[in-house]
Formats: sequence, C-alpha cells, structure tokens
Amino acid sequence: MNKDNYVVIMAGGVGERFWPMSRESRPKQFIDILGTGRTLIQQTYDRFRKICIPENIFVVTNKRYRQLVVDQLPELHESGLICEPARKNTAPCIAYSAYKIHDLNPNARMLVAPSDHIILKEDVFISIINSALEALLTEPRLITLGITPSRPDTGYGYIQFKDDSSYHEDDRMKKVKTFTEKPDTDLAVSFLESGDFLWNSGIFLWSTETIIAAFEQYQPEISFVFREALGKYNTPEEQAYMDVAYTACKSISIDYAIMEKADNVYVFVSDLGWSDLGTWGSLFDARQKDAGNNAIVGKNAMLYGSKNCIINIPEDKLVVIQGLDGYIVSEADNALLICQKSQEQQIRKFVNDIKLKKGDQYI
Repeated sequence: MNKDNYVVIMAGGVGERFWPMSRESRPKQFIDILGTGRTLIQQTYDRFRKICIPENIFVVTNKRYRQLVVDQLPELHESGLICEPARKNTAPCIAYSAYKIHDLNPNARMLVAPSDHIILKEDVFISIINSALEALLTEPRLITLGITPSRPDTGYGYIQFKDDSSYHEDDRMKKVKTFTEKPDTDLAVSFLESGDFLWNSGIFLWSTETIIAAFEQYQPEISFVFREALGKYNTPEEQAYMDVAYTACKSISIDYAIMEKADNVYVFVSDLGWSDLGTWGSLFDARQKDAGNNAIVGKNAMLYGSKNCIINIPEDKLVVIQGLDGYIVSEADNALLICQKSQEQQIRKFVNDIKLKKGDQYI
C-alpha cells in the first residue's frame, strides 16, 4: 500500500434523524444498525483498511465520543484520533485534518468519508478510489464520488457533470458543472430524467497541498486558524491550541466552503450499492423485508395485518403490532417513537420539542 495515502473518517455527528435509536450519548455511527455484529464506524474502518496502512487512518470526532472511538476501534493508533472541541460542520474538521496530515507528509493524498455509510459493492468502490488516487498525481484536483441515482430522492444533494468531460485516466471521472442542495420532488424528477446528475455521496479525495490551497483561497478565515497552529501539529501543544482556536471557525460544510466555489472539481460516476443511512427510510430500504414488506430490527416483534413498516425494538422487549401500514416503530432506552414513514422529516422537530419541553435525558 502506498504510504502517501491517508484516510479521514468523520465521526462527530449526532444522527438525530434516527432518534430514538441514535442518541447524543451514542450516535448511530457507534451502533450496529444493520445487525452485522459490527457498528457502522467499525465497518467503515474495515473498508478503508483495504486502501491504506493502519497508521494512516484518522478519525475525527467530537471530544464527547473519544472513548467510544477508542473502545470500538482498538486498532486505531492513538495519534490517529482527532477530537474536535465543538461541532463546526465538515469544512473545519477537514481543514484541521489536512493541515495535521500535511505536517506529517507533504506528499499526502487524503480520502475523506463519513463514518456511517454503507457500500455493498466494495470491490467497485476500491477500484474507483484507487483510480481517483492516481488521478491526483497528474493535476491538483478536488474529487468527489457521485452516485448514479435510482430514484428522484429529495433527501440528497445532487452533482451535475459535464457530458463531454471524460478524462483519459478513467472515463468515469467527469468535470463538475453544478452542485444543488436537496431539491423538491419536481426538480429531482427532472434531474433523474436528464441523465447528467448524480447523488452527492459526501466522499472526497485530494492531496493535502491542494485542499489547503483551496482553503487559503476560498476560506481564508478558516485557513488562518489552522495555519497559526503550524509547529504545534503532532505535538503535545496541538490539543490545547485547538480547544481554544477551533471555536473561532464558522460552521460550514465543505460543499459550501470549497466545492461549490472551486473550478478544479471532478466527480467519479459511481454505482456502489451506496446509502448514507441518513433516515429511517434509508434503513428500511437497506434491510431485508418479511412477507408484509416490513423491515424488522430485533427478534421479538409480532406483526398482524401490518405492512411497509420499520420496527426497531430492543432484544429484551416484545412488541405486538396490529394494523399499521407505513409506520416507524422504534423503542430505545427511555423513549418510544411511533411515526408515519412519510412524515419522518418531522423527527428533527420532535427532538427539538423534546429538548425544550422534556429535557435532555430523552435525547
């Protein structure tokens, strides 16, 4: 494996759209959602061990989840755990990682990915990643993976590519034309019909030199915070500096901060069997179904005349459900959710209301 290849796994999110299974004390990346015996972050780590050596894998998480990462990834090198003192979205954590890794290796090529996605076609994924890493050697590119859409989903961002922009390294790589945030249904349908739009996977590749240059050009305020830490990276002084300085960063995604502004952005057209597992609906799609098209997590669910539901119940509980069609039923710890699948976008509102009216003990 090439020692210039590095992986950064982003694992600081809360996953509140998966409430009540995903909690602030144990977000979904630390849960075995799929019943495989491995949590999502463990599956992600396993996947990237096929790409780079263990000491080149970094995990960025909130300080609150440090021990969860240590417990679930005992093979992770201590120096590979980056703890954010505050949640500031993806751009600051990527900038932090890039400066830190560049300090270790100025020739580093860096893959950034969320900790909670599933990829069923791992051989295809590895092939695309290796091709993208090779493409970074010839030009200072910012590369993302775009997923060939299978439906007009309004829950994903979209990437439009230029039809005539294939490159000789790999005809799956295209020049990016536009980024679009989550569209309405009509727009999503038109994207699907056009054939030149992809789902935005949130998986990125670049050299540390290229992404640092992009931050310096497009986000000088963020760049300043991390440039001031030169000489402190990978020393005992690093965490103390970040505990203070990191809070000065604005909260902004890498898409808004860099990808939508830069002109050297490329996308690999990918069919990976991918899901971001961002919602109960996406988990429903990923799970096997019973004869009534119900996806059941847990052994003690008895359903009568119910269909198209997703049921998530602790192993020590028995649930009997009759006559439901298209519902989420999830119990975890001290909370029970019963919600129409078609209304799951309201779960964030439910969580906010619970915080205000009932307190954090239910979150």
